[in-house]
Amino acid sequence: MQTQKVIDHIVDWLKDYAVKAKVNGYVIGVSGGVDSGVVSTLAAMTGLKTLLIEMPIRQKPDQIDRAWEHMNDLKSKFPNVEAMSVNLTPAFEELYKSFDVKDELFPNEKLAFANTRSRLRMLTLYYYGQLNGLLVCGTGNKVEDFGIGFYTKYGDGGVDVSPIADLYKTEVYTLARALNLVKNIQEAIPTDGLWDVDRTDEQQIGATYPELEKIQKEYGTKTADDYEGRDKEVFLIFDRMHKAAQHKINPIPVCDIPEEWRND
Repeated sequence: MQTQKVIDHIVDWLKDYAVKAKVNGYVIGVSGGVDSGVVSTLAAMTGLKTLLIEMPIRQKPDQIDRAWEHMNDLKSKFPNVEAMSVNLTPAFEELYKSFDVKDELFPNEKLAFANTRSRLRMLTLYYYGQLNGLLVCGTGNKVEDFGIGFYTKYGDGGVDVSPIADLYKTEVYTLARALNLVKNIQEAIPTDGLWDVDRTDEQQIGATYPELEKIQKEYGTKTADDYEGRDKEVFLIFDRMHKAAQHKINPIPVCDIPEEWRND
């Protein structure tokens, strides 16, 4: 990959989009992971106002520390960068009470609350975005957004622009090294930060990003019968998740009304 060309292209694309939209810049949720680390750095490089928000919800201290290490690093390098923390744990706890859930959650309730965390963060980003005349900048990569749909609909999937959605996770790591992100961000194990217990992306998905990327690049030209062993296992994981995520990947379906019915 021609890394510097990719970096320059994304920075120019972000700047051009913001100027045409007549906004001041971008707001980004910073989790302490490599995707938000790369996106926030690219946004900062536009020279436009860049607001970074860390939004803990029952968050692990190491994730918070990593996010702030990165945000402080960007603030020291770019005068257009501002950073803040919005503790969403109290709001999440109130929702927990309002929904009147039991002490022992069923699996679908656990997933619903995990997604609720992501949707609270989306709401927060749009609130501060509107206050400051900023667009919400997404942090999803190609595997998550268009491969297996590993994101929350109207949560971290609710954004105005997606600057790295055409980059595979391994390519995002390449950009992180080229951009000289703090080591802790470059070496962070991918996790969505939506659970009370530590659950890495690999544990949830059952495959690594490099394994998924291999299948995604060949998907549509090969079937399960073309693979064996571990590759076949990963193909079946990718195929199942990709098919289940079509309601996220495709535009919202609209029920078209025949034109002739509009006239009495």
